[in-house]
Amino acid sequence: MEKQIKKLVSEFLVNLSIDFTDVEVEEVSEKEYRVNVISEEPNLMIGHHGENLLAMQKILTVIFHKMLGEDVLITFDVDSYRKRQEENVLTIAKQKINEVRTSRIQSALPPMSPYFRRLVHLYIKDSGFSDITTESIGEGNYRQVMIKPLV
Repeated sequence: MEKQIKKLVSEFLVNLSIDFTDVEVEEVSEKEYRVNVISEEPNLMIGHHGENLLAMQKILTVIFHKMLGEDVLITFDVDSYRKRQEENVLTIAKQKINEVRTSRIQSALPPMSPYFRRLVHLYIKDSGFSDITTESIGEGNYRQVMIKPLV
């Protein structure tokens, strides 16, 4: 599967006339893959606040579904930009978790995209924090994760 994904992504980028050095594909879990494109000029693929990354990810997901005939979750990244963002979000979340666990007072993370909110919710759920919970609050671009102590 990794070879098919690498080939499809490479052809996609060539058809868009985008220069790249390599395409790395990592299997995260069954039917879930992380694709990282290595490029000397990543700005075009990343776009403003990663908007182009998200657009290409959506397009590639549709292409994979049509060509492979099955649902495959693709996380598209360029020069590990998204991976660094994920690490930063989780670092901030860990700091807030420690604050909430110590003070027993709820605290909100800054507004973030649905992708990063989901990342925080899953991190807290999967890490076994039995004394805290999360909730998404707010509207639109101002939606954020609230970390709350369990009473």
